[in-house]
Amino acid sequence: MTQTLLKMPLVIVVAGALIDADGRVLITKRPNGKEMAGLWEFPGGKIEEGETPEQALIRELKEELNIETKGSCLAPLSFASHQYEKFHLLMPLFICRRWWGNILPLESQEVLWVRPKKLRDFDMPPADEPLVSMLRDFL
Repeated sequence: MTQTLLKMPLVIVVAGALIDADGRVLITKRPNGKEMAGLWEFPGGKIEEGETPEQALIRELKEELNIETKGSCLAPLSFASHQYEKFHLLMPLFICRRWWGNILPLESQEVLWVRPKKLRDFDMPPADEPLVSMLRDFL
């Protein structure tokens, strides 16, 4: 049996499922002008060179939502691996139940707190879909 080598870029991004005291999950809507605009997703983004996934998520949460957290508040839950047309995406998902500051969308994105069982009611990028099942089972 032979293996086929990946002939497209591997993009690694990180996502966080913020869970509030009522057990709801925060999702954000991709704003107009961004790829996959209008789809709902978990906050996060690309890992920059020299960053760990945890460091990247901490940075992204500050840049996107104006909140702070620390690595000890992030618990790895699962990951997604999805083949898009032009790249392959690998996305670790962390659970975060503790952060500081008030959530303020800094990138013109909508934010919504959703019960885990209702996550399927929102259109999400294909890579996020398997993570919804994990969250529903976990929460």
